[in-house]
Order: sequence, then structure tokens, then C-alpha cells
Amino acid sequence: MSQKEANQLDFEQAMQELEGIIKELESGDLSLENSLQKFERAVLLTRVSQDKLSKAEQRVQQLLQQNGNESLQALTSNNENNDGLPF
Repeated sequence: MSQKEANQLDFEQAMQELEGIIKELESGDLSLENSLQKFERAVLLTRVSQDKLSKAEQRVQQLLQQNGNESLQALTSNNENNDGLPF
């Protein structure tokens, strides 16, 4: 699949395919050549997914700025309850 075809996938589709590739690679049942092809595909899907996440973050940032909020705040694992939840 080409870069153009990968870009047409939505984020969830790309992640689902990436998870499938990871399972295949972890199984150890693929030939070296097939493993390399799967790895290349995984790298492409990762880049596409990162790009889609970046664009979504930019949209959220724009919406926050339109509503008078300055910026996004990063979620941290340090909270008062120490339960691992960001809230």
C-alpha cells in the first residue's frame, strides 16, 4: 500500500492494522523478507497515525484559543489520589 492509500485510512483503521502487524511480527512465523515488508508498513502506519494525531491536536488548540483558553495542559500521572487517573 502506498503513502497515499495509507493517508486515506482513518486513525482507528491505521491503529487496528498496526496492531495486527505487531502480532504477526511477534509470532516469529514470518520469513525475513515478509517481516521486513510488514515492518516497513508498520513504520508508514505509525507516521500516518502521528500526523493525524498532530492535526487533531492542532484543531483542539485552535478551538481552545477561540474559546479564550490559552493552551492545552499535559496530563501527568502525579495526582492527589495516586490512582493513575489524570483527574
